[in-house]
Amino acid sequence: MTQHKIAVLVGSLRKGSFNRKMAKVLAELASSSLKLEIIEIGNLPMYNQDLDEDPPSAWVDLRESIKNSVGVLFITPEYNRSVPAVLKNAIDVGSRPYGQSAWEGKPCAVMSVSPGAMGGFGANHHLRQSLVFLDMPTMQQPEAYIGGASKLFDANGRITNEDTKKLLQKFIDTYRGWVELHLKR
Repeated sequence: MTQHKIAVLVGSLRKGSFNRKMAKVLAELASSSLKLEIIEIGNLPMYNQDLDEDPPSAWVDLRESIKNSVGVLFITPEYNRSVPAVLKNAIDVGSRPYGQSAWEGKPCAVMSVSPGAMGGFGANHHLRQSLVFLDMPTMQQPEAYIGGASKLFDANGRITNEDTKKLLQKFIDTYRGWVELHLKR
């Protein structure tokens, strides 16, 4: 069986990030055909077109990691009804120089994770606007707005709620199918 590398971008830099915990849970739930790999974005220099001629090595590494992945999974909190700056910066870095986007055609999915009741709905949909422009086929269902995140994990980072586990399993299984569908095209 072929194992497909999936780049995972986590929009939170916090040490105890619920989003990072969720990425690890999804990696455990993924079938053996998917290998989820968190791509670190916290140390990326801010995108500046002046640097395109001689890009920082962190930019080159990010672009190569995305290009070498079959698909992308975005897991993000919501900051002010949008995505965190660190995630937007990673998207901008990966989309440049113009005409050389690492994101193009990569099947992706979005999950927003928040301690709030709305589960990062605003960030989830704001991110999707960028993904349309980047020509990334984005999985539509099941939608994943995970609220109440502060009560979902045990001390070892495992999900304690059975209904949430079922939703996460459905999400990652559907995403596997989404990736496989786009590999056939």
